[in-house]
Amino acid sequence: MEHDLPSIKSWKSLVKRRNNAQEGGKSSWKMKPVMALMCTVLLIFWYKTTNIQYEQTEIEETDYPFEMAKESEPVSEKLKGLPFGIMQPRSDLELKPLWSSSSLRSKSGELTNRNLLAMPVGLKQKDNVDAVVKKFLPANFTVILFHYDGNMDQWWDLEWSSKAIHIVAHNQTKWWFAKRFLHPDIVSTYDYVFLWDEDLGVENFNPQRYLKIVKSAGLEISQPALHPNSTEVHHRLTVRSRTKKFHRRVYDSRGNMKCSNTSEGPPCTGFVEGMAPVFSRAAWFCTWNLIQNDLVHGWGMDMKLGYCAQGDRSKKVGIVDSEYIFHQGIQTLGGSGYPDKKNSGRGGVTRKRGSAAFDSRTEIRRQSTWELRTFKERWNQAVAEDKNWVDRSSSTRNRIGGNRRLKRTSVIPSLVQRNAKETTT
Repeated sequence: MEHDLPSIKSWKSLVKRRNNAQEGGKSSWKMKPVMALMCTVLLIFWYKTTNIQYEQTEIEETDYPFEMAKESEPVSEKLKGLPFGIMQPRSDLELKPLWSSSSLRSKSGELTNRNLLAMPVGLKQKDNVDAVVKKFLPANFTVILFHYDGNMDQWWDLEWSSKAIHIVAHNQTKWWFAKRFLHPDIVSTYDYVFLWDEDLGVENFNPQRYLKIVKSAGLEISQPALHPNSTEVHHRLTVRSRTKKFHRRVYDSRGNMKCSNTSEGPPCTGFVEGMAPVFSRAAWFCTWNLIQNDLVHGWGMDMKLGYCAQGDRSKKVGIVDSEYIFHQGIQTLGGSGYPDKKNSGRGGVTRKRGSAAFDSRTEIRRQSTWELRTFKERWNQAVAEDKNWVDRSSSTRNRIGGNRRLKRTSVIPSLVQRNAKETTT
């Protein structure tokens, strides 16, 4: 009987095992909320990381649409019928003969060191345009003339006329022509694009020497300096300095606009005027996209051209002093083309509209003022809506450069690290 009954020592060990089991159960129940919390944290962390990666992919597609298209997008259905090697997405403005000798046919059609001069022209400025073109054609330039007054036939007596390209559209501006006929895919073969007005004196200008200075100085956007006696000088930055080969900024303590070493934007630095800008290939690609299709006078755009300088505008935009021009300030657009209209003193047209006299120059200025206001509104709206855009002007680069878009190489790790900290706190 005594062997059938458990000993006191056995009872003690049984009780001890039961107590240990109960304690282990209690501890496992205590661990379950902790495990659930950790799983929740990991799930949130995974979701946010995936979301950040998705957003970054969208940013990259916006910043580098052509690169992303090459990597991930299939060939366009419209081009699917062509073998890749036969496609030529770009063109140029070079005139081609109807026939040529066998020796000329065998030569390569590639263009090297070629540049483009584009000018809006009217018959009243024929002599001045003649002088300008004679400076550029021998310097390996292609010339395209935009005839805004409808008079093209009276240009054929000039010896170089058949070598230039002529486009006619009545009463259209330089920027209207440029937007429609100087698409980057058409002018990408040219190293530099000169988009000049017709009323510029070039007695002291040589295109070859000018480009040599531009290349050595690393200027993406430039213009020749203006002779101090020019009829119209709007900003002191563009006035010629007699002691310099080129300059990038001006120092001026007069008036409301103070220009000093601390000035980092137009019109103290990083600025050219609209009458004689010169663009590199890359700068023109950007500028063409900046031109508004419906705002044809271009007012306000000169203050934003520095954003197309492919870098710091205070270094990549400049004025060439040793090769300078004379701005005559003759306004003829809108004041020619019809013999029955009487021209006013500065190229405008005064005629009767009902009972009141109508001055085209006044109307043009009113339209230009409206376009200036509209352009500013569009710029401000675009800046406000594009949260990924960074103002790369030096005055704001350090202040907001890291807040609105991070570098591609560090955006995901840094954001993940920050979100992890937010999640665990």
